[in-house]
Amino acid sequence: QVQLVESGGGLVQAGGSLRLSCLASGRTFSTLDMGWFRQAPGKEREFVSVISWSGTYTYYGDSVKGRFTISRDNAKNTVYLQMNSLKPEDTAVYYCAGGLRLIADRKGDYWGQGTQVTVSS
Repeated sequence: QVQLVESGGGLVQAGGSLRLSCLASGRTFSTLDMGWFRQAPGKEREFVSVISWSGTYTYYGDSVKGRFTISRDNAKNTVYLQMNSLKPEDTAVYYCAGGLRLIADRKGDYWGQGTQVTVSS
């Protein structure tokens, strides 16, 4: 089993930055693709970004390309999401996810509880 705990959310003004972290428990972290999804009120969950188990490959949703950067530190069992140039439409609960095929099918085997990100205009 893998447990994921997100942190780093909060309230920020438009144009600002936040860095989300996701700490994983368990010894299998380095074998998992890791990613971030988000869900705004009244909307479906949206893919944000994913990184391969080795860190070699990264992918982003169209709405965040060029503004968000995903990275990971396997020695620390942590995946990060650096969010720059934030917009009010980025407001959502952000979820960390992990999975053996997360890059291929965007379906996480493990999920965190989520962290709220609110961007004020």
